[in-house]
Amino acid sequence: MRFIVLFIIAVCLLSNDVYSCTSAIVSGDRTKNGRPLLWKHRDTNEENNVIDRIAATPGTFEYVALYNASDSLRREAWMGFNSEGFAIMNTAVYNLKDDTVTIMDKEGLVMTEALKYCKTVDDFENLLKSMPKPLGVEANFGVIDAYGNGAYFETCNYEYVKFDLKDSATGVMTRTNYAYTGRVDEGKGYIREQNELALLEPYMTTSEITPELFTETISRSFYHSLIDKDFTYSGKKWLIDQDFIPRYSSTATVVIEGVLPGEDSSLTTMWVGLGYPPCSEINAVWLDDNGVPDGLRGTLSNGHAPLCDSALIRKHEVFPILRGSGSHYLDLSELYNAEGSGYCQVLLKKNREAYKHGYEVLEKKRKDLLK
Repeated sequence: MRFIVLFIIAVCLLSNDVYSCTSAIVSGDRTKNGRPLLWKHRDTNEENNVIDRIAATPGTFEYVALYNASDSLRREAWMGFNSEGFAIMNTAVYNLKDDTVTIMDKEGLVMTEALKYCKTVDDFENLLKSMPKPLGVEANFGVIDAYGNGAYFETCNYEYVKFDLKDSATGVMTRTNYAYTGRVDEGKGYIREQNELALLEPYMTTSEITPELFTETISRSFYHSLIDKDFTYSGKKWLIDQDFIPRYSSTATVVIEGVLPGEDSSLTTMWVGLGYPPCSEINAVWLDDNGVPDGLRGTLSNGHAPLCDSALIRKHEVFPILRGSGSHYLDLSELYNAEGSGYCQVLLKKNREAYKHGYEVLEKKRKDLLK
């Protein structure tokens, strides 16, 4: 019996570690082009992620979302946006639940319902109120809409607390894996949140935050706030994989770029890097017939996305030690090195072009809407 109890505790601790995402909501007042942003750096034990488009049905909206590749029925969305310009994501929380309800891990189902039926932040709040309880969740839900609104909802089985973006003095809100309203000093992600804030701060003050800042800098940075050292270009070979934003368990970096108030919601854009983020290629996703690139969809025979599989091949070169506790050690020289041949260094150039092309397509879409 003692062995069983210890095994269960170990599994719970492992689960807590691998479902530990980092996120942000940014007001249009703090972005370079005036459009709000919703970002999630995803961590999970499901390495294989895909993007899929879900058609509208009578009474529901069309949407695109991030899924586990194993979720062939596309039941659980882990981040996405719909035809109304409403977008949602979550981070797991580990200091909020105070009941004995055993129903849990229903966050993906809640987000699917939100994408189907919600048009605004207020709609999502009403959804939380109306859904049968217990919800089976312990999460920070982050949402934005096409009207410039944004909020985090620290949510548990029976109640939630809303944090409105309009009340943020900085125009930026962040969450990792603890609730501000939860038990003090419990939960996870305190150091990661400070990493994120330190990396964001220079761009917050100048209102120059962009999707590229999240996917190309923050999701690929090895800055450690507690040590107050940035190892990214340190020239070191081996690092202990602890409390950086990108980690062995990281599986995607996704930014949803909203629209200006009054702008057509079809211009909502999702910038996606699948697989281990430091090794990922960025692609723009829109909600139209060809809006999801084949490389992000589950087009392979095993249901995997080609670009995710490619990133994972690179990841396993970054974490090459298979024996013992080898997965806790990363070979930084595979990502950044003096020769400039590291995966991050090569992909940064490629992704810069992907952003340039994506914004050119967006500009054409805007012009076409004015015709």
